[in-house]
Formats: sequence, structure tokens, C-alpha cells
Amino acid sequence: MNIPDSDHPARWWHRLDDGRIQCDLCPRDCRLHADQRGACFVRRRVGDAMTLTTWSRSSGFCVDPIEKKPLNHFHPGSAVFSFGTAGCNLACKFCQNWDISKSRDMDRLMDAARPEEIAATARRMGCKSVAYTYNDPVIFAEYAIDTALACRAEGLFNVAVTAGYIHAAPRAEFFAVMDAANVDLKAFSEDFYVHQCGAHLQPVLDTLEYLVHETEVWVEITTLLIPGLNDSEAEIERLAGWVLEHLGAGVPLHFSAFHPDYKLTDRPSTPAATLTRARRQALDVGLHYVYTGNVHDRPGDTTACPGCGTALIERDWYAILAYRLDAHGRCPQCGTPIAGRFGAFSRPFGARRVPVAIHRQ
Repeated sequence: MNIPDSDHPARWWHRLDDGRIQCDLCPRDCRLHADQRGACFVRRRVGDAMTLTTWSRSSGFCVDPIEKKPLNHFHPGSAVFSFGTAGCNLACKFCQNWDISKSRDMDRLMDAARPEEIAATARRMGCKSVAYTYNDPVIFAEYAIDTALACRAEGLFNVAVTAGYIHAAPRAEFFAVMDAANVDLKAFSEDFYVHQCGAHLQPVLDTLEYLVHETEVWVEITTLLIPGLNDSEAEIERLAGWVLEHLGAGVPLHFSAFHPDYKLTDRPSTPAATLTRARRQALDVGLHYVYTGNVHDRPGDTTACPGCGTALIERDWYAILAYRLDAHGRCPQCGTPIAGRFGAFSRPFGARRVPVAIHRQ
């Protein structure tokens, strides 16, 4: 079998009796005839095998603050080397990165880099971790896993920014090489997932429970609040209650502001008051760490001690203004341990964004 140079052998698929092959990566279970692509667009059938069309091809590289992922409890203030590819296995009408995740133009992927080149560049740039982001790394899992292994060899952490829509077997392999994840919990209703994302809610909840209870991956959750679709008081109450009961009070939850984009331009931007109300609801339910995003909200950016209320990490957008945790990640006032991965804190990277060119080896 001749596989084009632009394709890389893919994993997690099997042949069907009717001659098609089925992708076993995510719950879409795409079944492909010759030369067909899956819903993600980047996994396709070539001959009698599945290939990944974006291995070593990226939509760009950038150094960001880790808080932009968003991760507020994973080595705060550190720099993260970010990259993605193209395509997505969800069909969100409100996608805020649609020019990348919905791209059908592979020529957009002008930045080529092998895993060891990414790891070496991230180390050279002074990053503590590498983030697989912009589009969902689940769909380029082979490339992400290879890169994550190269990064670990360089002493770097790995971060997945994902919707968590993945089957159990590849999920175990994918997250075995990740150190942290921000999981998009799009809403807390099956109706929203079906009609706004072309997907289902339960596989995402399964991923969250798996990560928190069966792995060492640090987990934070983001929910984009869309006026009239997933921002009601009742839905926020159910979402926060589920997180508390099934994941625990220490899992950070981020409520982020929507702006009209892609196929959902008939909705207004999320008012700041909606985010403030949702944050207060989640805190009242019993979650310890709830944040707001995409708005200027100093209180909603700040990490407070759940024991005594002391402001421990004060932020303004992605900039850290004050850091008061002790060397063991505890509140210096009352000794309460703060959930997260902290380590030694040094001069923060700041709020800047630095585009990067890969040095080819």
C-alpha cells in the first residue's frame, strides 16, 4: 500500500464486513469508503487503512501565558508553547476558532515541525509546558502523543485543551502523556450538544470523571455561556452541582463570555453580569475555585483561599499582580492547601503573546 507523504498511518480503526473502515477514535464512529474523510476532515481512508493528514503540520506556534489556556492552577505565571493543526470532531455553531478548526484548506498548515523540533524550540524559548490547542488535539492524537513523548524527554509538561470527545481506549493512551487538561464542557444539556455541537453530552462527562478519578492529570473546566442557550440559572445550578458531586470542590471551573461568531451570529455577546451571576451560583453550590473569562473582572480572575478567603493569586486578565502561596502551595494565612500543581514561582511570563518560528533540525 502506498500512503502519500502528506499522510501518516493512523491508529484506532477497524474494517467492517461491508468493506468500509470505521474510525474508533471518537464517538462519531465515522465509517469510510475509499478516499473518504471523517467528520474531523483530517482522518481519511487511503487504500485499506486510516491515515492522519496533519502529522507534523501546524497552523502556527506561539508562546502564551498558561492562564490563557485557561489554566489558573497549573504552574501559574509560566510560559506555555502552544500549537494546533486543523479540523475538529465537533460541529459547534459558535466556534470561536472556526477559521482553524473548520478549515478544509490543508494549505493553511504552512508550519511544519517534527515532535523533537517542537520540544527543542519550546525548551529554547524558556517554556515550562507545551499545549495542544487552537483545535482539538484529540483528532491529531498520534501527532500529539509523539510530541508529548519528545517534550517529556526535554523535561517539559504537556497540556491538552480539548472538548473531551474521545473513546475510552484512545483516551487512556492520549492522556497517559498529558500533565494537565482544560476540558470544554459546552453546556449541561443533551439538547445543546445535539443541536449546537452535533455531539452528545455523556462522553464528555465520562472523560471528566476518568481524568479526575483515574489519572494524575490536573483538570480545569471551561463553559462558554451563550445568552438564551446555556446560561440559565437552572442549568448553571445543575452543571455546578454535577461538578461538585462527581469531580469534587477543588476542580476549577471557568465561565467564559461568548461573542457572535461562525454560524451563531444572531445571539448577543454575554453580559458581564451573567458571568458574575454564574460564578456566584457555582461558589454557592460549594465549588472552591470559579473564574470568569473573556471579560475584565479582577475578582473573577483571582484565586482566593477556600478556608479564610485571602486573595492568594491576584490577576488582571493574564497578568499576575500578586502571588502569595507558600512553597508548598498553601495559604500563608491559614495553611489551607490549594488544589493544583504549583512548584516554585518565579518571575511571571506576563500577558504577552509571542509568535514563534520552528528551528528545523
